Amino acid sequence: MKYDEFAFFNQQLAAMVRDGIPLEGALKRLCAEMRRGQLRSELEKLEADLAKGAPLREAVQARQLPDLYRQMLEVGAQANDLPAVLTMLADHYQRRQVIWTRLKGLMVYPTMVLFGALLLSCFLSFLLSSVIRSAFPTLFESMVFELPGKSPLIAIWCPPVFLGIATMICFVAVTAPRARRALRWRLPAFREASLSQAASALSLMLKSGVPLDKALGLAEQLERGTPAEIEIARWRQRLAGGRGKFSEMAAGGRIFPPLFVWMVGQSGEDLPAGFQRASEIYQSRASYRAETLLYSALPCSVIALGMMIVFQMHPVISALISIMNLLGSEGG
Repeated sequence: MKYDEFAFFNQQLAAMVRDGIPLEGALKRLCAEMRRGQLRSELEKLEADLAKGAPLREAVQARQLPDLYRQMLEVGAQANDLPAVLTMLADHYQRRQVIWTRLKGLMVYPTMVLFGALLLSCFLSFLLSSVIRSAFPTLFESMVFELPGKSPLIAIWCPPVFLGIATMICFVAVTAPRARRALRWRLPAFREASLSQAASALSLMLKSGVPLDKALGLAEQLERGTPAEIEIARWRQRLAGGRGKFSEMAAGGRIFPPLFVWMVGQSGEDLPAGFQRASEIYQSRASYRAETLLYSALPCSVIALGMMIVFQMHPVISALISIMNLLGSEGG
């Protein structure tokens, strides 16, 4: 989902509902101006269900929309303040877009470099093995390298095999939802972004009047399959056990660091403001770390490519030295 487009859509929807336009009518007008895609298709189905008289809760639950969005639409309708909730949702997804843009750059650039290195390595391996085989067919098979008893082709094709495995691991980590959810709470920049998003979602729900226990339950559902799910569930258990202060509720956790707990705990009874402050702080930290890692990716990639070329040329240089020594001994 493009969060910037979704945020702009909710800003317009909030303004139209605030002006008295029915929700289904506002959805129909806005969908007509959107680009075709999954988001427009789901919103058109939502508008069609509402136009048929389906309750908002049932219509929203049947659509493939973000979990937080579906829950907050129900909250806004129950509180009879849907425009305010839609405005807060727009701000929430706009912040997510800012973070995601930086993180996407952090993911795309190293992936492109890794894939380019794989193609270059395969080309060099094919070229070098073909040249040596055609130039020295007999000597090539009889020479002894660092891998005794095995063909020198193994040494030449080691780098592309290694890069191919690394590329497959990165592909699985990026595309597999379960792996992606687990890694985003452990990798630098992604971890700070996850903390910011969790805090923003809790702040949004509490500002909309959702009780703390229910807000934690919804946050636990949003983080299903991640390390944060277990810790948020522990918060709910402690809250049910009578620990009403957030500093006591979240003490001793590993996923949410002490700084996060301290910032929220300092807000006292105003937990929405505390979560909002934590969201802003960790959003800034995520942006800073993403930019730092992105700037360091270029020199690291150049060094890695240089080492790969040297490593891949080493068997060829060894072959040439062995050939020259062999020719010199025969000539002598």
